[in-house]
Amino acid sequence: QVQLVESGGGLVLPGGSLGLSCAASRSIFSISTMGWYRQAPGKQRELVATITPGGIIRYANSVKDRFTNSRDNAKNTVYLQMNSLKPEDTAVYYCNAYSTVYRVLWGQGSLVTVSS
Repeated sequence: QVQLVESGGGLVLPGGSLGLSCAASRSIFSISTMGWYRQAPGKQRELVATITPGGIIRYANSVKDRFTNSRDNAKNTVYLQMNSLKPEDTAVYYCNAYSTVYRVLWGQGSLVTVSS
């Protein structure tokens, strides 16, 4: 079974930056759409960004122009760089992989808190 292991997250001031990483235990990017989701307290999990096997990247409107989703195929790692963070970005962020082979995989979640 493939595992997704997240790192990063933490506490940051409004307007600050933070990065998240998600490492896959094997090479899956060529067959998987990788995504970042987040779940704020009391809210449903929502899609933040995705990157397809072909490299097409999409963002939720709420994070467009502030967040950058990228991947390093050699390291089997995807990244989410978050800039100009707002208190409403506070959530647990989850890495996700979808493929017809492995179906849906989730990382363990990383807490991001934006607060002064």
